[in-house]
Amino acid sequence: MSPKTTASARGRGRARGHRQWGDMLTPGRVTVGLLAVLTLVFIFENTRNTKIRLLFPEVTMPLWLALLGTALIGAVCGAYFMKRR
Repeated sequence: MSPKTTASARGRGRARGHRQWGDMLTPGRVTVGLLAVLTLVFIFENTRNTKIRLLFPEVTMPLWLALLGTALIGAVCGAYFMKRR
């Protein structure tokens, strides 16, 4: 039977199952990380108060809080639907 390690893994001296930073930093993950940072910068730059109408009541709150809440709700919904896939 042949061993389950590849020649490249043996050449680097790392054990099977261990990952290095270069393996974990894929272009997709870097892009998502940059988008998350840009989203947080956008949210926290908008600090003025705004009026938001929630069906019947009208609420005055900081815009950054409304944006952050919306982003969190979107992230939870996205994670839920990706999990069901």
